[in-house]
Amino acid sequence: MFRIQTVCTGNICRSPMAQFALDRALTGTGARMAVDSSGLTGWEAGKPMDTRAAAELRRHGYPDAGLSAFRAREFQPEWFSSLDLILAMDYGHYLELSLQAPTAADRAKVMMLRAFDPALQTSAGRPEPSPGLSIEDPWYGNRKDFETAYALIDAAVPGVVDYVASLHANRPESRDEH
Repeated sequence: MFRIQTVCTGNICRSPMAQFALDRALTGTGARMAVDSSGLTGWEAGKPMDTRAAAELRRHGYPDAGLSAFRAREFQPEWFSSLDLILAMDYGHYLELSLQAPTAADRAKVMMLRAFDPALQTSAGRPEPSPGLSIEDPWYGNRKDFETAYALIDAAVPGVVDYVASLHANRPESRDEH
C-alpha cells in the first residue's frame, strides 16, 4: 500500500481539498493507494472541513457523503515511517515537516504539492521547495480564495499521479502483483 498524506495548518481547508482531489485521481489506477490529510496543529482536530472548502469540492462534483464525514486531525511525527509521500501545502509546512522528520529518508518523503504542477516543470525537473510554491490559506479569504486554492491543487494532481505511478511500478511488491 502506497500512503500519501497532505498537510496544511489546521486540516480543514487546503489539505482536505488535496486529499479528495488526489484520492479521486488515483482511484482506478490499479495501484494500491491510501490518501489522507492532517494539519500541523491540533487547533481544528475533530472539526469538520471548512464549509467553504467543502462547497468548492461539491462544485467540482465530489460526493457530499465523504465530505460531511471528514474530520480534521493533527499530524503525528510517528507517522513518518508508515508514509511514502508527504505533501506540504505551503513552504512553512514543508520546513516544519522537514524539521520533524526523524531520518534523512523521512525528510526525502516531504515535498511541496505545487512542485508537481506540470506547468512548473523545467528541463531540470520539479522546482525546488520555495515560498513561491505555496498555496495560500484561503481560510482568511472568500470564495475566490477557495477557488484559487482548489485550482492550484488540481493543477498539481496529474504530476503527483505520474510520480506515484512511476514509484509504484518500481516497488518490488507491485511487480509481484502483475
